[in-house]
Amino acid sequence: MKRYIVLLVLAFCSKAAFSQAEPDTSLLYIKFPIVPSFRLINVADSSIFTKNDLKKKKFTIIMMFSPDCEHCQEETKHLTASIDLFKKAQIIMASPLDYGYIKKFYEEYKIADYPTITMGRDPAYFLGTFYKVRSFPSIFVYDKKGKYITSFTGSTPVEEIAASMK
Repeated sequence: MKRYIVLLVLAFCSKAAFSQAEPDTSLLYIKFPIVPSFRLINVADSSIFTKNDLKKKKFTIIMMFSPDCEHCQEETKHLTASIDLFKKAQIIMASPLDYGYIKKFYEEYKIADYPTITMGRDPAYFLGTFYKVRSFPSIFVYDKKGKYITSFTGSTPVEEIAASMK
């Protein structure tokens, strides 16, 4: 009987000695639930746009996109067609791709006609890394105080995004 107890204790000790700590899989935007400090190149005028340029007391929607993504193109069409749903929000559209490529998208979808939308290039892919973006579009919603509310991945009805701002 003593043998079995010693063997059992040794088994537990070896398991503890050889096991590895679980990696921290928590997402940064959950760990730090405020709008991150970002730096984008504004497509409208090539100026730098940062978190400090966000309007106070407005919801913030950050949409990571790719100009060649069909889902992003459709999401942008729906978003601009329903822009009235987002009167209380500022929308940041960010992409890591080449500036010229994003600029063409900006012009094609007439983003300049929507003052609540800021489109920018994220050359360091900071936002993509912060949010662990795996597919486009990825949308992150923050309240008027800059606190994280929710996120959406892939094509999402704009009504659902707008409803998250209540």
